[in-house]
Amino acid sequence: MRGAGLLITALLLAGPLAADRDFLTTDEADQVRLTQEPNARLKLYADFARQRIDLIDYLLSKNEPGRSVLLHKAISDYTKIIETIDIVADDAIARGVDITEGLQAVTEAEQEFLKRLEKVQAARPKDMARYRFVLETAIETTADSIEINLEDLGERKMEVQEREERERRKLEEMMTPEMREQRKEDTAELEKEQKEHEKKKPTLFKKGEKKPEKP
Repeated sequence: MRGAGLLITALLLAGPLAADRDFLTTDEADQVRLTQEPNARLKLYADFARQRIDLIDYLLSKNEPGRSVLLHKAISDYTKIIETIDIVADDAIARGVDITEGLQAVTEAEQEFLKRLEKVQAARPKDMARYRFVLETAIETTADSIEINLEDLGERKMEVQEREERERRKLEEMMTPEMREQRKEDTAELEKEQKEHEKKKPTLFKKGEKKPEKP
């Protein structure tokens, strides 16, 4: 469990991170930025989740005062990592990226995590009242993630698209007439810039030359 001990130190020394990544250490956040391919990123987040599970087991093995605070944070951070895995997967699926490999690795890992979390819950540590809610949330979030990951990718893509459409409509309903008009202007300006960019694309043909027609 030496790795768990090192992670405790890293978490205590990490300092404030960006608001949407405060559940990662600085080093982990850097690794995420360097890992753009969705399958690799999913596996990376699964590794981070495993480290949190190992940390939870390590802390539970040490009957020391104040451990409940660290346990609460470790469990909460674990849940946020699982939620992020689902977000990364949904984004990739919506873009048509094949993440079969990444989802398989994540699902296998999450099934293990779920058993280990349920084991903690069943053991009922004496200080569990202090982190009972986050533990129950972690178990529920993991079970939900496993269920989603086992869905047909085609069906999941449709669900993601439908959810995005509902959110888009909800956002439009909240917009004032002025905001809608500004949005139209911004969209028109963006389309104009894209068309101008297309016209300025470099070409190997000299002035007056055209691309030969296919026979």
